[in-house]
Amino acid sequence: MKLLSPLLIGLLFGLGLVVSGMVNPEKVLGFLDLFGEWDPSLAFVMGGAVIVTFFGYRWIGPAGKPWFDLTYQIPSATHIDTKLLAGAGFFGIGWGLVGLCPGPALAGFFVEPWALLVFIAGMLGGMLLPRLLNQF
Repeated sequence: MKLLSPLLIGLLFGLGLVVSGMVNPEKVLGFLDLFGEWDPSLAFVMGGAVIVTFFGYRWIGPAGKPWFDLTYQIPSATHIDTKLLAGAGFFGIGWGLVGLCPGPALAGFFVEPWALLVFIAGMLGGMLLPRLLNQF
């Protein structure tokens, strides 16, 4: 059961990304194009995510413990450092240039694998590169 719930939640999340159009780079780039033909529809997707997260974190407190684990896995890091800022910057630049980020790319891979193969290979390379550079 400990592995089944993340699988089902991941499938639901991926389905939501496909239905909302987040796997379509043109739609995402249209949302990011504030001074051109702006498409505000993804603001509703983000607003829905913020609302679910807001109430989800409020529910964690009184719930005691999760259904399928011993404790909640809540991030505790609060320090903003150079690595965090650089990673966020590269993420944002990549998202703005291509119109995809990792979640929608992986969800879209199951819809249209050949179109996203190069992006996913580049994404994995970008994730591995900092680890390799830290080895030296």
